[in-house]
Amino acid sequence: MDTVKPSEVNTIIMACEAGMGSSLMVVNSIKKKLKKAKVTGVKLVHKPARAVPADAKLIIVHKGLAKTVRKKAPSAVIITFNHFLNDPAFDTLVNSFAEDRPIVNTVS
Repeated sequence: MDTVKPSEVNTIIMACEAGMGSSLMVVNSIKKKLKKAKVTGVKLVHKPARAVPADAKLIIVHKGLAKTVRKKAPSAVIITFNHFLNDPAFDTLVNSFAEDRPIVNTVS
């Protein structure tokens, strides 16, 4: 899938390698940004990349784990990021929800 409408997303999955440390900072950062943007009706969950469900609609993941996540959820929209703090991908994602704009896949 190339895009997904925010209204079609109930859950954002933050996929990580081990489930500790830096990825939890990403989860907390995005939750704060969603709250500040008054985005409701979507939850953000934290899962190891190898445990991402095949039917996931929207996944955010560090670019280094993108291929693993793509194999687990071939039809998901995947948003990659480079930096665990203040990556522009986080603001783009939150803005898409806040402005009801399609969320664009960044992984082929």
